[in-house]
Amino acid sequence: MSDKSILLVEDNPDDADLTVHALETNKIGNTLVVARDGVEALDYLFGTGSYSGRDPGNLPAVVLLDLKLPRIDGLEVLRRIRSDERTHLLPVVILTSSNEEEDRIRGYTLGANSYVRKPVDFDDFIRAAGQLGLYWLLLNQTPPVAG
Repeated sequence: MSDKSILLVEDNPDDADLTVHALETNKIGNTLVVARDGVEALDYLFGTGSYSGRDPGNLPAVVLLDLKLPRIDGLEVLRRIRSDERTHLLPVVILTSSNEEEDRIRGYTLGANSYVRKPVDFDDFIRAAGQLGLYWLLLNQTPPVAG
C-alpha cells in the first residue's frame, strides 16, 4: 500500500531544503520524509533501526534518491530496494547532480524508474521538481505493492 508520501534521500541540507521549497512552490502537499543517508532510507522503508515502529507495508508513492550518500550510497540503496519483494516495484527516481554516464547506466541497470540531473539554476530546479511531483504523484499509475 502506498501512503502518497515522498521519501527524499538527500544528505545535503541545502538540496533537501531546496527540494522542500520547490515542492511547496508547486503546491505539492504530499508528506515529505527526508532520510539523510542510505542507512536511514533503508531503515525507513523496511521499518528497522530508528524506524522500527513504522509499518513497512506503508510505502511512499515515490523515492527521490541521491547517489552520493554517506554510509550506504544511492546505488546500493536502489539495489536493496529492488532485491526485496516488498519494495521491488516501488518507483525510484534518481535525483542527483552527477552527470556521469556510468552512474546513469548503473542506475537504470539496477532498476531506477528515472534518472534526473538536478538543475543548477534555482528557477529550473523549482520547475523540474514541480514536473516530477506532477508526474510521479498524479499521472503515474503504479502497480500494486506486494504485501
